[in-house]
Amino acid sequence: MKDKRPAPERDLNLTPPCVILDRPQLADNIGAVARVMANFGLHELRLVAPRDGWPQERAWSMSSGANWPLDEAKVFATVADAIADLKHVYATTARPRETQLPIVTPRGCADTLYRDAHNHTKTGLLFGAERAGLETSDIALCQGIITIPVDPHFQSLNLAQAVNIVLYEWRLQVLDAPKPEFTQNMHAPADLNIVHGLYGQLEDELEKAGFFFPPEKKDSMVRNLRVALGRARFTEQEVRTFRGVVTALTKGRGKVLARRAETQEKDGD
Repeated sequence: MKDKRPAPERDLNLTPPCVILDRPQLADNIGAVARVMANFGLHELRLVAPRDGWPQERAWSMSSGANWPLDEAKVFATVADAIADLKHVYATTARPRETQLPIVTPRGCADTLYRDAHNHTKTGLLFGAERAGLETSDIALCQGIITIPVDPHFQSLNLAQAVNIVLYEWRLQVLDAPKPEFTQNMHAPADLNIVHGLYGQLEDELEKAGFFFPPEKKDSMVRNLRVALGRARFTEQEVRTFRGVVTALTKGRGKVLARRAETQEKDGD
């Protein structure tokens, strides 16, 4: 039976990161993650394609009364959908693999997360499935990688342990006093669904132009493009500008091809 104790009051001065679990397999682990979130003052839980569906009664049993992250949990079909309204997402993985993103420890990430929280910038912490971890294509949608500095001879952490370590460092940063006043001198980054729209437009036009060659390298080329663009943390205006650039180049290419065809037709005459 679900524990109905009320959620604690939230700090309205901060917008803490949400926790995103990609394809979690066990309800026990989801419940354990909710318990960790409650320990360290986080409340927003997002689930991407949980293996056994949602809700799962066992998760509430394992949360030891930390029911509010579970009660309010949102379910998404893909990682892209789950992070669409966020502005900055860190992927937590022991293996950066082929993606050239900034790599930090949980402690190194905590300061950035706190600054974003203070400025009410919506961020996320992405954790992979218990066995397979995160897909490289999903990591490429993020803006940084958190790697927990475990002994290389045995790097296995269960899901709740990984979340615990990352959120512990976040909590230390929140509690560390005194805090300087942060100022936001720049426009906030665009929501990631807006940035992903730029990715799609650019990749479609590059496909038409024959850029992805040889075909078997397309996936890695797309991944590298997304990582490079993601590091820029574009504002909405910058995204609009770059999409306009792509459109102008596309129209310009069409005009060149039309003129070339017209010239060839005249030469044929």
